[in-house]
Amino acid sequence: MIKKIFLAFFSSAILCTSCMDDFLETKSPSVPSVENAFTSPALTEATIMGIYATMTDSYMYGQKLCVNWQGSSDVEVGSNAFNRTNYNNTNSDSAAGSFYDDSYNTTTQWSTLYRFVEAATTAVDGIRNSPAMKGQYHAEMQAYLGEALTLKALGYFELVRYWGDVPFRTEASNSNLTNVYTTKIDRDTIYRHIIADLQEAIDYLPWMGEGSYTVERVTKGFAKGLLAKIALFAGGWAVRDGNTFPNLDLEHHPDIPEMGGYFVGRTKNWKDYYQIAANQCAEILGSADNPHKLDPSFENIWKKVNHLEYNNYNENLFEVAFGEGQNGDVGATMGYELGRGVFNASRGMGGAGYCGTTIYYFYSFTPGDTRRDVTCTFQNYKNENGKNKEVMSCNPLGVLCGKWRWYWMTDNYMKIRFPQSTSRISTGINWILMRYPDIYLMFAEAQNELTGPDQINETAQMSPRQALEKVRERAFGTDSPEISNYDPDFFEAIVNERAWEFGCEGIRRQDLARWGLLGKKTEAMKRALCLMYDYNEEPVTIFDKTYQRQDIPRRIYYKYQNPTNEEYIDLSSVNFYEDQGTSTPGIGSGTYYCNWIPMLIALGNNGGLNEEIHRDYTARISDILVVGSGLNAQYDYSELFGKLHWGTEAQAEFSKYPIGNSVCNYRHLYAIYYEDIFESQGKLKNSYGFK
Repeated sequence: MIKKIFLAFFSSAILCTSCMDDFLETKSPSVPSVENAFTSPALTEATIMGIYATMTDSYMYGQKLCVNWQGSSDVEVGSNAFNRTNYNNTNSDSAAGSFYDDSYNTTTQWSTLYRFVEAATTAVDGIRNSPAMKGQYHAEMQAYLGEALTLKALGYFELVRYWGDVPFRTEASNSNLTNVYTTKIDRDTIYRHIIADLQEAIDYLPWMGEGSYTVERVTKGFAKGLLAKIALFAGGWAVRDGNTFPNLDLEHHPDIPEMGGYFVGRTKNWKDYYQIAANQCAEILGSADNPHKLDPSFENIWKKVNHLEYNNYNENLFEVAFGEGQNGDVGATMGYELGRGVFNASRGMGGAGYCGTTIYYFYSFTPGDTRRDVTCTFQNYKNENGKNKEVMSCNPLGVLCGKWRWYWMTDNYMKIRFPQSTSRISTGINWILMRYPDIYLMFAEAQNELTGPDQINETAQMSPRQALEKVRERAFGTDSPEISNYDPDFFEAIVNERAWEFGCEGIRRQDLARWGLLGKKTEAMKRALCLMYDYNEEPVTIFDKTYQRQDIPRRIYYKYQNPTNEEYIDLSSVNFYEDQGTSTPGIGSGTYYCNWIPMLIALGNNGGLNEEIHRDYTARISDILVVGSGLNAQYDYSELFGKLHWGTEAQAEFSKYPIGNSVCNYRHLYAIYYEDIFESQGKLKNSYGFK
């Protein structure tokens, strides 16, 4: 039995033959070996396609990396995040999303990612040594080499972001396994290697649209964008293991205390990495050959990808390719909720169970921002009294990620596949790994750190401020005064803009981690949600906005677009920013309502706190405060409880739920799975207090 550790490292040395089954399923008496799999462009391309196929695995972008592992931040909240029962249950994605994990958690394993990087590494070595690299196939083989180098870099990038310092090799596994068992390599070394790989790959890759290179294959634009992103992480903050790597010469975070040899640090030459990021983004933005543009309609991006179509403007730099009915959980596991029984189907789809957001994120948007109602939706579609219609769920802690919606999906899925399903049917919706606004905003961020917000970059022919405002122009419309109305601290403006642009796309938690802001921003969300639930006069700060209690209604009123048909809600009728009281509208008025935050949760009939309300109120405050609470060693909410109208009661309930990891601060990484440690022949052990 080949050791499962790095499984990885050897199982794909036979070129991940399972990934090539379709290609190799012939009457041929032999299966191509590592030595001959790269002897021709056709065999090489088939092998590369097999590596892409691995990306659809549920432990990659089939589910974990796009849905479950988004985790908790100030934008997304992971699976069942607001749950006092499962918040620290370490055999689940729920606890891992709140930074509780251990080596026995079956939901946080790296084996598929290592199989992926091993297959890519094997391809890199095979192509370099291929006789087809010489002569008439040289350019074609070089492009395949660029793809393999980029995929290898992507795989190691994900490993480092989720596990920190990990085993790393520059070459593929030997057949005798002599180079398989290795210790952890510090992430700075890994970053240097994969940055070099991408710098090489870029020279070989075509732009999207050249030859057979669509958005579903690695192209020059994506490789440059990925290089920029990796450079920002290489220059960013992360929790570090000073016990395993005692000689790290790093800058320590000024506000996050070191504990037990674990500290938050970044490389002292971090600006060199920001320069790489700025240069790569500037070269994309300034290139006459660049085929990528912003889609003028934010909503259209999601209509197209849900409908399994390519974007007309090449807004998406790379999409992980899925097949309808074959793989892909996006839309089925998170998105606009479709209730059980609708269209005679035996099950529902979408919802916020695996990943959702909150009313906090909704109110961070400026009214008029076209991204708000695409990204956040309170509507769900259900069968109510025999009629299919939208209703407002009004759950402040379970706002749906609206970028994935059933009514944008294909007719084949909704009319044939879905009604016949008795279990979840894969949607086939591609996962967008990078969009063009990321290039603008990474450029704005990196160049701002180097030269400030207003200096023109000659290559990009724009300043960081102009790049930021280009993204905001689409959100608000040309000539809108809101384009230039943002936080005066330009870095903070970037932090906010990335939240509004990329909500529910698996980006926010990792962004906050590299900025050293993951704890600070998550706690700001929790504090604001507690104050919003509470009945008091304390103002609530959300991003760059401050709300008074009267700014947020106690009850939401809404109407339907068609008063006769009453199927879809007219969002323009909803009083999101005006308290219109709590009087029930007259019967037959065509106006409907639901309780809003604080949802009268702290208001008894006479404004007091009765027994039933008390129980619900204190439970909700506890649900909020346990979110993300495994990140730091300990927490103190005494100041917050002092501000709550019924803080004493809330604190008494919350004291029943232990929080904090008791070991170190900023523990945003996962534990290494116990079988991988056991089979590593003593080379691996966990850090950060993971047993």
